[in-house]
Amino acid sequence: MPPFHDYRDGGLLVLEPAAALFGGVRQRKRARVTAVAPSVFAAAAAAAEEEAAAAAAAKKQKLRAAPSLDALPDGCLFEILRRVQGARARGASSCVSRRWLALLGGIRASEIKRAPAVPDLNQVFVDEDEEAASARPGCSERSLEGEGATDVALTAAAVADALRGHLLSLVVRGSHPTRGVTDNGLSAVARGCTSLRSLALWDVPQVTDAGLAEIAAGCPSLEKLDITGCPLITDKGLVAVAQGCPDLKTLTIEACSGVANEGLKAIGRCCSKLQAVNIKNCAHVGDQGVSGLICSATASLAKIRLQGLNITDASLAVIGYYGKAITDLTLARLPTVGERGFWVMANALGLQKLRCMSITSCPGVTELALVSIAKFCLSLKQLYLRKCSQISDVLLKDFAESAKVLENLQIEECNKITLRGILAFLLNCSPKFKALSLVKCIGIKDICSAPAQLPVCKSLRSLTIKHCPGFTDASLAVVGMICPHLENLDLSGLGAVTDDGLLPLIRSSESGLVHVDLNGCENLRDASISALVKTHGSSLTHLSLESCSKITDASLFAISESCCQLAELDLSNCMVSDYGVAVLACAAGLKLRILSLSGCLKVTQKSVPFLGSMPASLEGLNLQFNFIGNHNIASLEKQLWWCDILA
Repeated sequence: MPPFHDYRDGGLLVLEPAAALFGGVRQRKRARVTAVAPSVFAAAAAAAEEEAAAAAAAKKQKLRAAPSLDALPDGCLFEILRRVQGARARGASSCVSRRWLALLGGIRASEIKRAPAVPDLNQVFVDEDEEAASARPGCSERSLEGEGATDVALTAAAVADALRGHLLSLVVRGSHPTRGVTDNGLSAVARGCTSLRSLALWDVPQVTDAGLAEIAAGCPSLEKLDITGCPLITDKGLVAVAQGCPDLKTLTIEACSGVANEGLKAIGRCCSKLQAVNIKNCAHVGDQGVSGLICSATASLAKIRLQGLNITDASLAVIGYYGKAITDLTLARLPTVGERGFWVMANALGLQKLRCMSITSCPGVTELALVSIAKFCLSLKQLYLRKCSQISDVLLKDFAESAKVLENLQIEECNKITLRGILAFLLNCSPKFKALSLVKCIGIKDICSAPAQLPVCKSLRSLTIKHCPGFTDASLAVVGMICPHLENLDLSGLGAVTDDGLLPLIRSSESGLVHVDLNGCENLRDASISALVKTHGSSLTHLSLESCSKITDASLFAISESCCQLAELDLSNCMVSDYGVAVLACAAGLKLRILSLSGCLKVTQKSVPFLGSMPASLEGLNLQFNFIGNHNIASLEKQLWWCDILA
């Protein structure tokens, strides 16, 4: 054969091996032969595929014929798996299959076969590694949310914790729509996490009393239980918790339609250490359940929150008589509780330790009820009233005269209260009164003429007036005259306030302002902000100017010169520019921790070099909704690697 030959139709020139090795001479004229038909290659490929499939089938058949642990029944495999030593080996075993994971999740911590007293010398180094791993602190808290909340995830967490016992708190928020958390997942947690102290189940509709009973039997040290949106849990589950978890200290039950009175009564009888109870929007909870719980836990129960329940005056009477340890009481949306219930609760003389009380949307709160609370709850220091339609100016004055130690009053959406009522309250309030908050009270409006006797409340340190549309410059000037020692000022949402109202308050303040919120005061200008920081710059630590759309770089120049203690500055949606950012960055005495430039449309990529030179004290930087650009944000993240940047 010649050293070179070709295929006639393919035109491919092939060198023969012998000619290549021994110097064959190339022919000038190529011989032509007939090309191989494509069908030949197709047939060869099909044959190769058949051979590969046959080999795979044979290999699979061989594996099936080989001995396997999966062929063992569950009982035998259970005995094998409970002898697996070490958390690392157990974790690896749980990854083999879902069957192995389920079996491992069914092994209680007490059923794990421990290592023999005489260790295998061949395993000494592995054992030392396991001991070191178990000695390291594990994850004491775990949270599963949404689609990640499944029985498999709970079982895996239980298997990982079975030997170490580090998991103390477990939170399940929501559930996978098709493979959500059920009683099987809670059963695995009960078997593996015997040291669990806190359990929260939020919107887990497939969990029933059986799962809760497993937790009660397997986690006797449980101290905190939060059940929200679990319609299949009933009194039977709560009774199991009461009997199995005597150390329970905090109980929250919300939107659980199956819970009624018997479960709460059992909790009161068996849980002598109970300190806090929150029962909200449970339609079948009535006077019997609330009364039975409070009567039995009278010695330890300190915090009670009742909201959206069908209870009457009887429950409040029991609270007033047996609530000797109560320090914090919240009552919200109790439409069937009347004036008599509040009056009896106060006159029963049991709430002597009550320090904080919150009342929302309770029609029974009248002048008689509130004054009785002030007279007989002698330790009351904080009162929050929201959507109480009976609260008026006269009631506030009488309450102020009776509340001898009140320090904090918060009023929200009580529209009968006017500025005259507030002035009368301040004239008669306790000398210890420190904080007043008025939110969304549309009755707060300017008065035509100031009262003959203006109060001077020297003890008032904190004043909040938010979203009261009738509050303007005239009202603010009056406030400035009666509150000379303010430290915290919040005027958020007062769009009618201008420099004419804020400047007198700034000048009349004798103590240095520390915390100032002016969010949404869209008519304030640079003059008032400059006066504020020049007068109180040595004490000011927090300044929020969000949506003050008339604030410009002039205010930033004053801040950079006068503020030496400022830690938090919010300039969101202001008219500051790159120049103002440069001024802030170059201020030697300014040590900001939090800076927000969100929505500042005049801040562009020109600010990047200056932001990159911000001091090491900066911990948070908000750069959302501006024109800096993603590339520049990435550069800033490298320069300010220690700072959390929101963009």
